[in-house]
Amino acid sequence: MSVTVGILGGTGAVGQRFIQLLDGHSEFELTTITASDDSAGKAYREAAKWRIDSPIPDYVGDIEVRATDPGEVPDDVDLLFSSLPSGVAADVEPEFTEAGYVVSSNSSNSRMADDVPLVIPEVNADHLNLIEVQRDERGWDGALVKNPNCSTITMVPTLAALDAFGLERVHVSTLQAVSGAGYDGVTSMEIIDNVIPHIGGEEEKMEAEPKKLLGSFDGSEIVQHDVDVAASCNRVPTLDGHLENVWAETDEEITKASAEEAFAGATTLDLPSAPDPLIEVFEDPDRPQPRLDRTLGNGMQVAVGGVQETPAGIQYNCLAHNTIRGAAGASVLNGELLVEEGWV
Repeated sequence: MSVTVGILGGTGAVGQRFIQLLDGHSEFELTTITASDDSAGKAYREAAKWRIDSPIPDYVGDIEVRATDPGEVPDDVDLLFSSLPSGVAADVEPEFTEAGYVVSSNSSNSRMADDVPLVIPEVNADHLNLIEVQRDERGWDGALVKNPNCSTITMVPTLAALDAFGLERVHVSTLQAVSGAGYDGVTSMEIIDNVIPHIGGEEEKMEAEPKKLLGSFDGSEIVQHDVDVAASCNRVPTLDGHLENVWAETDEEITKASAEEAFAGATTLDLPSAPDPLIEVFEDPDRPQPRLDRTLGNGMQVAVGGVQETPAGIQYNCLAHNTIRGAAGASVLNGELLVEEGWV
């Protein structure tokens, strides 16, 4: 049985990635796309400036774009994916959930709200149970579920694998691709022959979100993990793929071999978009590299390499595709989990 889905904000970069990932999906049938009032009423191929490296699916090109309003979305849509700008999403997403829609959102608003599940399915699928609390507190029949920031989602699966050793402190320095800023986010004059050693708001997200993701649901709230995270976020001139240098300190002794075994044994799920294995471990110290490894597992895998012991714990490098695993793919995977768990 197919699940009818729609995309809120479907003409932007992440919205286009949603369309690419949903084309031919084994469970989801895309029927509805919304965008700004300027695009409403146009065929999708006329409304969107297509930038993905595969053509617009013919049936999508013919879809008439609707205004981003609950009254414009057909009642038979079972699940909505949101790639709205966070300022817009903060007002619009609650309107859809109040109207009874289940929204799997990549937008950054409300990620840290007490009653909003922030989910990486392989890490904290049980946090979806927070939906019951959300519905009780907000009095709506729909649900709002978030995936984390693109840099957070690259690192946290590796931290979850190390948590058995008593994760205490993490330092991370990121090398983030320009696509993470959106098509118009970084000009060529800024980034060519350059590295920008600050990304506004990114460090705060990387330091806060892992605590919620690695926390536990006690039946009424998320008890946050007590790991301390310090982040330095940098924009580099790669197109896609966030590479991160991580230093992790644990309560128990951890070796290179035990860390690599933990990474390789990370939880995998039987969902259409879930990669197996979740984490690909490289022995080659020159890997992972964005150009070579960002599309592992159809862009949903996390790659790890350069694992080495340090006086304070373990150091390694990790990589994931920021607009697939770190954005649209993460929301699609959350949508698959929502269906699997019976929330849709």
